[in-house]
Amino acid sequence: MKATLFTYQDYLNLEEDKRYEVLEGELIEMPAPSTVHQKIIWKLSRFFMVYQEEKGPGDFYLSPVDVILAEDVVVQPDIVFISKDRLDIVKDKGIFGAPDLVVEVVSPSTFKKDTEDKRRIYAQFGIKEFWLVFPEERGIEVLELKNGVYEVVSYAFEKGKVCSKILEGLCIELEEVFL
Repeated sequence: MKATLFTYQDYLNLEEDKRYEVLEGELIEMPAPSTVHQKIIWKLSRFFMVYQEEKGPGDFYLSPVDVILAEDVVVQPDIVFISKDRLDIVKDKGIFGAPDLVVEVVSPSTFKKDTEDKRRIYAQFGIKEFWLVFPEERGIEVLELKNGVYEVVSYAFEKGKVCSKILEGLCIELEEVFL
């Protein structure tokens, strides 16, 4: 017997006081993020917002925001960037299509989902740049999509900086994120 796949339409009927994602038809309830997780998102978002104000390359969104990649794939990355020439994918109910850049802050409970499942799914849907943030290791990896596969193009752990490939000139010192 074939399992019933969860769809975006099913997702719309869920309780709004809980957080969910739909990965390839599987409904996944997401716990509230930790305070460390939230603080890292806040610190990273400051860099992205300053970059946005100076360069104006598009728009940034913070979780929770629905990113609908397909009828059976709805995700809520921690930070999302859409370039200004693609802002037509942004609607009131969410982002309907692949963002240019997503950031996921990895926790022990989401490690496999973020580093394997989402990495594969984001590559499949053509997300150009994918940041993985590791709070426990105090590190960040920046991955760029090349020929359908993500390659690490910038990384640092403990100290140093990481730089975006698609947001020219955006570099972030780890000490300013993990202090």
